[in-house]
Order: sequence, then C-alpha cells, then structure tokens
Amino acid sequence: MNLLLTASGLRNETLREALRDMLGKPFDSANIVFVPTASLAQPGDHGWFVSDLVRLHGLGWREFDVLELNGLPRQMVLDRLLHADVIYAEGGNHYHLARSITGNGLARGFSQALRERVYVGVSAGSMIFSRNLTAHSADVIGDTADLHALGATDVEPPFGLFDWYLKPHLYSPDFPERDDAWADRIAARADFPVYFIDDETAVRVRDDTVDVVSEGRWRLHS
Repeated sequence: MNLLLTASGLRNETLREALRDMLGKPFDSANIVFVPTASLAQPGDHGWFVSDLVRLHGLGWREFDVLELNGLPRQMVLDRLLHADVIYAEGGNHYHLARSITGNGLARGFSQALRERVYVGVSAGSMIFSRNLTAHSADVIGDTADLHALGATDVEPPFGLFDWYLKPHLYSPDFPERDDAWADRIAARADFPVYFIDDETAVRVRDDTVDVVSEGRWRLHS
C-alpha cells in the first residue's frame, strides 16, 4: 500500500519527488484518475479546486481521467480506479467522500485498488483512512457542522486502516484560526493520535511504515 496524504496537493518538489519514488516511473508514463467527489459537497468559491486541478494536470501525465464516485455503475468506477496508476482524491468534505465510498458499495473494491495503486489525498481525501473517523472525532476535531451539513449524525469509516487521525492546513493563510493554540485545544481533547500538517507537508504510508515528507511544518499529538 502506498499512500501520500497531503493537505493541499503536490505543492512542492519534495512532495512530487515522493510521489515519483512511490510510483517508480515518470509521470508521463503513468495514468492518473482525479476524484473530485469531496469538493462537490463544499460550498463557496472553488478557485482552490481549479488551481489544484490545473497544477496537477500540468505535471504531464500519459492519461488524465476525472471520476465522480456517485451516479455511475459500481463496476465502471472500480474499473477506472484500477486502470489508473495514481488515484488522486481532491479536498472538500471528507464525510461526503467517506459516505460516497460506503454508500455506493465501493469500499472493498477501493481497498483492492489501494493495494495495487498509489493514492494521493488532498485534505478531505487524506482524512478518510482513520478508524477514528466517527461522530466522536467530529466533535473532538470541531467538524460536526460538516457532518450535519450532509443531514447525518454519524459516519462509517470506509477503510479504518489507522488509529491516528489527520488534520490538514496547520498555519494556512486560508485557515487563519489553525495555529498552535488551535492544535493544542484539539490535542487536549483527543483520545487518539493526531497528525497536524501544513500545506507543504504529507504523511506517507508505505505498507506498515509511516513517515512525514515536508518542506513545511507539522505536529504529531500521540
């Protein structure tokens, strides 16, 4: 399993090089599938989405697919995930992304794709792997409004791979409240490990090995 869990995508050369290493071949020899699902539940201006899409496309892939997880036949979704060398899940509302996987019966097939492909998450796309993706963690982290926005009071983790939780955009100018004091408040309440990462950082998972790749700053509350 190869996961590169970023806050804001492949924003710097260190993160891009980490992906090249995990992929084992140049980008122009690889197929990528871009999954926008989480972004569709996020209201407001989507300039950030367009910027990330353009930046990613500009890396020069052999084939650049775009795949929405809702509304298509299940097997079509799974076939297109497996056709790609890289699965890239964009940011937005991670509860919507998780429910789109579990509600459409994609979890088992998606898990197979994760074993055979490289996965890059952006923000919400990076937050769906914890077994602590629950209503309790939503309350601890301060994301309950994002869950309730979907008309839901609970969420089922689609994968449950790790006990740790990832919270992105530490020190981000787009989220000015996410400073050390904000992280300290969450850490004081959390009864599970939390990685806080900034927009220049990723948590990298290679089979059973977890480390951090960064040109920025990050914290681990354990």
